[in-house]
Amino acid sequence: MTPLARNGLIIAAFIVVADLTTKAAATSLLDYGVANPVLPFFNLTLLHNTGAAFSFLADSSGWQRWLFIGLAVAISATLIVWLTRLHHRDYWLGTGLAFVLGGAIGNLYDRVVHGYVVDFFHFHWAGYHFPAFNVADSFITVGAIMLMLDLFLGKDHEQDGNASGKEGSKR
Repeated sequence: MTPLARNGLIIAAFIVVADLTTKAAATSLLDYGVANPVLPFFNLTLLHNTGAAFSFLADSSGWQRWLFIGLAVAISATLIVWLTRLHHRDYWLGTGLAFVLGGAIGNLYDRVVHGYVVDFFHFHWAGYHFPAFNVADSFITVGAIMLMLDLFLGKDHEQDGNASGKEGSKR
């Protein structure tokens, strides 16, 4: 295993621990559905999400739990394989993959153990309420942004390197 893959798995493990620790704290300290104001635009509100992002399919009869568990297992396995095959210079991509992996495993744990994902960060402004989320969701979002930036900004143009006869990376 490359140092990049090992470090990525360590980062993912830290994310899982942080996510599960904050979810356990929220579950033990907050009453379900009760907003606890922290700032004028931010509450801690314990909620259970049986759906996906933005409560997608939350009102379904329960089959969605198994769909989301299957997807999370498949995505996590794919991310682990991808992480282990990265070149040592792909640290930005590796970090993005580790962020998404850690978040996916944190939410997967909730789905398997509880049947729902624990959410508690609740932002709002001028009557608009952003859907509640958690630490895992935050890392998934940041990791996905990193992956998109790597896709659009981080890759060398192959034809530029081949046309000039140069090899290697500009990173």
